[in-house]
Amino acid sequence: MDKLIDKLVDTRWFMKIVALILALFLFDSVYDADKELKDINVPGQQDSGIVEDVPVKSYYDTENLVVTGIPETVDLSIEGPKSHLEQAKKLQNFEVYVDLTNAEIGSQRVEIKIRDISDKLDVTINPQYADVTVHEKVTQEFKVDAEFNNGLLGEGYSADAASAEPKTVKITGAKEVIERISFVKATLDVKGPITETITDEATVRVLDREMNKLDVIVEPQVIQVTVPVKQLSKTVPVTIVRKGDPQDGVTINSIELDVNEASITGREEILNETESVRVEVDVSKIEKDTVLTLPVIIPDGISAVDPKTVKASIDVSTEENAENAENADREEENTEEPAEETQAQEQEETKTFSSLPINLAGLAEEYEAVLRNPASGRTSITVTGKSSTVQDLKAEDFNLYLSLSDLGEGDHEVPINVDGPSGVDVKPASGNATITITRKEEA
Repeated sequence: MDKLIDKLVDTRWFMKIVALILALFLFDSVYDADKELKDINVPGQQDSGIVEDVPVKSYYDTENLVVTGIPETVDLSIEGPKSHLEQAKKLQNFEVYVDLTNAEIGSQRVEIKIRDISDKLDVTINPQYADVTVHEKVTQEFKVDAEFNNGLLGEGYSADAASAEPKTVKITGAKEVIERISFVKATLDVKGPITETITDEATVRVLDREMNKLDVIVEPQVIQVTVPVKQLSKTVPVTIVRKGDPQDGVTINSIELDVNEASITGREEILNETESVRVEVDVSKIEKDTVLTLPVIIPDGISAVDPKTVKASIDVSTEENAENAENADREEENTEEPAEETQAQEQEETKTFSSLPINLAGLAEEYEAVLRNPASGRTSITVTGKSSTVQDLKAEDFNLYLSLSDLGEGDHEVPINVDGPSGVDVKPASGNATITITRKEEA
């Protein structure tokens, strides 16, 4: 047996077979079939993902057509090799689009497509189709209605109509949509309270009759809105209210104010109800002729008054002064000859008429005038004369007017003229009025 083995070992084929077996064992110890399979499949590993809110481009005749119904964005479901997928998600260098270059006016369903993406990726677009309507494109010019929230005005202020600049805008859109336009508005959005004329930007809104916003293009989209704001004021008489009773032996002959009228500011409804303001004089503390500085008292709802204080001159008689005057009269009667005829002199009286209108006279036809002061277009007058004459007078007996016959454009201070009955002295609360004259716009 040993000889047989020695003989086999000595043969060349035996050695080759042994070498082959050893080589197989060595190869098996180094080579991992599963590991090789994994390495081969890495570059082509499959994955999937979603890309959301991808914008959709549209191609059509934008000069003559308007298209509605195209979604602004779509979502993409993508499958394919992981490396290609990650690159597509990161770069998004593809395009999702709708081709309407050959579309006709009307409603139709079109496919949403994608291009410039790797052909190794499978893409599903959601939604895949869009129901669109192709409209004829038109452009029209519309007047803008400027608006302002009067609730933002400060107390005692009012606003004239808001104005827009430019006054018109061009609106472009589908013919059917343009025909639905009912309102073109620009609302001034500011914070209150507002106490002066304001100009600011406002966005133009285009609405239908149900106040729904319409999908159109506005040029310009933002305009300037101006709101003229003025203070509400009125001139009223200052009345004297006596408080208490005079002391024993003291007689209050008269109380006269250095100012008989005051300008008040407040809400319009309160101004309409207010006919006067007052000062209060406590006559129980008056012992002799004196001058007092008194505050002007205003009702609730009036925010300001001018002047805030007035001076009251109080004329007083006491019993001691009366006795001295009586003795002096007796002495005069004893030294002078009695008059043949005694004539009683009638007492004078003063009366105030408030809120009389100021009329404009003599203005050339090509001009128009606006009263700036007094802004209400009204003022008061004080009438002095014999009691019998003054007591019968009424506001309708007087005509206040400004003579504008020789005036041109600009701001002017003009005397207030008064026509009225003879035999009385008439004084307006303010001797002059301020007006602005402008040339009328051609129709």
